[in-house]
Amino acid sequence: MRLTLFNIILSFLFFSGTAYSQDIAILKYGGGGDWYSNPTALPNLINFCNQNINTRINPKPQTVDVGSIDIFQFPFLHMTGHGNVYFNDEEASNLRDYLLSGGFLHIDDNYGMEPYLRKELKKVFPGKELVELSKEHPIFDQKYKFPNGLPKIHEHDGKRSQAFGIFHEGRLVLLFTFESDLGDGWENPEIHNDPEEVRLKALRMGANIVQYVFKN
Repeated sequence: MRLTLFNIILSFLFFSGTAYSQDIAILKYGGGGDWYSNPTALPNLINFCNQNINTRINPKPQTVDVGSIDIFQFPFLHMTGHGNVYFNDEEASNLRDYLLSGGFLHIDDNYGMEPYLRKELKKVFPGKELVELSKEHPIFDQKYKFPNGLPKIHEHDGKRSQAFGIFHEGRLVLLFTFESDLGDGWENPEIHNDPEEVRLKALRMGANIVQYVFKN
């Protein structure tokens, strides 16, 4: 780990009451995958969180490149897409430093990114594996209760929804939600025509993720 003085200062800023103390940014990555998919999803989740779990997150999330030092301004990054993901060595190193110095990354598979993502995460954490979270993990027991674990929002291949994590020194630094498609449930209702109870389930699970990250 290359923890520079700059990283240490920015890690301190995560929890020091700065303007960025509770902001979320969209992570832009290379490889041709549509990192920009579900454009209404994160703003809708942020509004839901601000109204229901007392966060004060900027309602207009910024976009940051995975290789940029700008990622260190945000305690929470969100990443999604359908296809290919690619990190070069510098980007993988930058993301690793960010996560080890206090940051958090939520990756929501919008369908099709999983095999590419797993390969690229090996560059970020060569010695770590994605571990499935049990339904007893506290992320499912925040303001909203999900006794069966990650909810299923959209059906694709008939597989069960799964939440995977990467941990460092006991802290969950990365969450990968797979076969759930939370982001589709966060989008404006006319985009996918989901029933309101399905959208609410997705938003509540998203709020649990946000609440868990900002509490820990």
